[in-house]
Amino acid sequence: MTTKTEKLFLAIALALAVHAAHAENWPCWRGPRGDGSSLDTKAPLHWSATNGAVWTADMPGTGHSSPIVWNDRIFLLTAIPEKQERCLVCVDRGSGQIMWQRTAVVSPLEAKHGLNSFASSTPATDGRLVYCTFLDRNEMVVAAYEFDGNQKWLVRPGQFFSKHGFCSSPVLFKELVIVNGDHDGDAYIAALDRSTGKTVWKIPRENKTRSYCTPIIRELAGKTQMILSGSKCVTSYDPNTGARHWIIDGPTEQTVASMVYNEKAGLLFYTGGFPELHILAIRPDGEGNVTKTHIAWRTTKGVSYVPSPVSIGDYFVVVTDNTGTLTCFEARDGTMLWSEKPGFSHASLVTAGGLVYTLSDAGVMRIFKPGPAYQEVAKNDIGEKCFASPAISDGQIFLRSDKHLFCIGTSP
Repeated sequence: MTTKTEKLFLAIALALAVHAAHAENWPCWRGPRGDGSSLDTKAPLHWSATNGAVWTADMPGTGHSSPIVWNDRIFLLTAIPEKQERCLVCVDRGSGQIMWQRTAVVSPLEAKHGLNSFASSTPATDGRLVYCTFLDRNEMVVAAYEFDGNQKWLVRPGQFFSKHGFCSSPVLFKELVIVNGDHDGDAYIAALDRSTGKTVWKIPRENKTRSYCTPIIRELAGKTQMILSGSKCVTSYDPNTGARHWIIDGPTEQTVASMVYNEKAGLLFYTGGFPELHILAIRPDGEGNVTKTHIAWRTTKGVSYVPSPVSIGDYFVVVTDNTGTLTCFEARDGTMLWSEKPGFSHASLVTAGGLVYTLSDAGVMRIFKPGPAYQEVAKNDIGEKCFASPAISDGQIFLRSDKHLFCIGTSP
């Protein structure tokens, strides 16, 4: 016969199981789907630097690397310029205390754009290892660390040179770590074995032009597609082998923002770049060169260069870094519904609970509901400069400023 104590333990176990099924980690650049979307329905709406923060932690060094979250741990990259160190930092989620800090590279500081940092890439984790990327003089460095801080491997998949500096966030697929090596030289994309760091495949990028786009991976048109822009093209590859599915020429030279996909419209969205600005909506079912056949709509209005967009429901939303303009489009046909000016922003947009979160460089986050008209739900200010993109996990938002890491929400 089941005792009351046994029933209580069973109820607790079931509650924990249900919670675990709905709680999401934020394991890589732009979260679990690589598009800034969270399934969290409890993400906080109201806070300030002194109210609504579970904790505020001093972070060593500087960097624009966004935080990632896996259960009770947070990981981010930082640079210690005075020591020429590039480091991976592990933070306790419950307290904000640094659990460990490991130096992956000691190297002279590279030339970079004034708005870039020496630690701009976002790490990725599969719950077993944490993968990070840095620049060592003219070589890309990819390293893997165990959760206790021990380095498992470190490799150099290829050269990298750009007068704007370095940023290449790793993408995980099956047992591969995939890195984008678009640079002003013999550019490439490389896939490494997660366990050893050995190169599984490596393909050339023929246009040999610097770009900083992190790919997204989707099952589209009956095949696995890894899609990214940059290096004078928009391209889809098979992440298993590196074989190319299709390519679109241009529409410009360089891009930074990751692409997103809208399931309802069946379209991929591109925004960028330099020297020209474009937004493209692309049908993903092509083969070969589809420049003239698979662009569903395009515009040069409301385009972002650095911050990545979101696509939610019937809408495509983008915020510009150069004018601070937030614009909402109909995903299906590109109709511009409205535009607002929340402030200059380099952080990428994120979504949760049917809402869009946009973080300005000044540390002001506006939360709004996408739709035919602008509907602001909340406005929050942490009062510090922010370039890193937010992370959302289990009722909490993690914001990295120039000096601190904020945990916003309620204690677990």
